[in-house]
Amino acid sequence: MVTEVVIEKNESDELPLPRLWRPIFTEIVSAIVKKDYLLTCVTRFNVFISQESADQISDYIEDYGETIVDLPEDTWDSSTFLWMGDRWNVLIDLWTDKEGHSDLVLKAEVKEGSSGYLVVVEMVYVL
Repeated sequence: MVTEVVIEKNESDELPLPRLWRPIFTEIVSAIVKKDYLLTCVTRFNVFISQESADQISDYIEDYGETIVDLPEDTWDSSTFLWMGDRWNVLIDLWTDKEGHSDLVLKAEVKEGSSGYLVVVEMVYVL
């Protein structure tokens, strides 16, 4: 039985990423795996990344020295979101070909808009 994770505006608890958002982040990480750091191939969703953030992600992954891989289902066991008053902060655990679950996370914000959710990809870093 699959448990639905509800999108909550909870400011006190980090919660598991809602199923509704998982395809968005799967596609974002898939673009990063392909070294498409500006996310030009992410066309099904409302996603924004600045050139500065794209450069930071590219540099950080290169410096980390491992190859990022597409997200396995296990990533949803530890990826979280938290309401911040006007947006959700999202942390997606990244995986590499040698380490599996790595120390790297993708940080993004999700905002509500008139045409659905807007995902703003901010950075990748070691948690």
